[in-house]
Amino acid sequence: MTQVFADISMSLDGYITGPNDSVDNPLGDQGERLHEWVFGLKGWRARHGMEGGRESRASELMEEAFSRSGSFLMGRRMFDAGEQPWGEEPPFRGPVFVVTHRAGAEIAKRGGTTFSFVTDGIEEALRRAKEAAGEKDVSVAGGAAVIQQLLAADLLDELQIHLVPVLLGGGVPLFAALPGLRELEPTRVIDSPAVTHLRLRPARRADPTR
Repeated sequence: MTQVFADISMSLDGYITGPNDSVDNPLGDQGERLHEWVFGLKGWRARHGMEGGRESRASELMEEAFSRSGSFLMGRRMFDAGEQPWGEEPPFRGPVFVVTHRAGAEIAKRGGTTFSFVTDGIEEALRRAKEAAGEKDVSVAGGAAVIQQLLAADLLDELQIHLVPVLLGGGVPLFAALPGLRELEPTRVIDSPAVTHLRLRPARRADPTR
């Protein structure tokens, strides 16, 4: 059965970017600190067409996430910020569905990545992503608003947070607009000096309309 999972780095004070994030400054001020742990990993470098890199449990986590992903889901803000840095051969190598209010023609890139813009809401975007994923899973690439919408609608099966021991003091918070208490069950914790990997399963609410 297709699972819907999000995989994202977060600061200790709950931010996924630094302050003053924009299209020209997509990670915000000092936001690159959240991703320093991943840049040298063999699993990350291979996906971006680079050789070498460290082999470690963290690298295996990257490979695991990429290998299970049959399609991807993201918000328009993330697409706008990432389109230029990703270049002509983005690392997704599969169908990406962008939740947006602005319609646009499908964009095909080298390496198998396609961007489709869905204006009918998060549920329709997820339906299309699940259909495209086949027997694999749907990876929620971000950003925070999309993850919050999925959590609020009980549509997220798994959340993996890469918790970086840094306080950014501002930026885009991962959890800012959730309607009330939510329980999350830890299913795996992997620790290292640079980052702690937390895999969580959101508990389903008895009444999803509350």
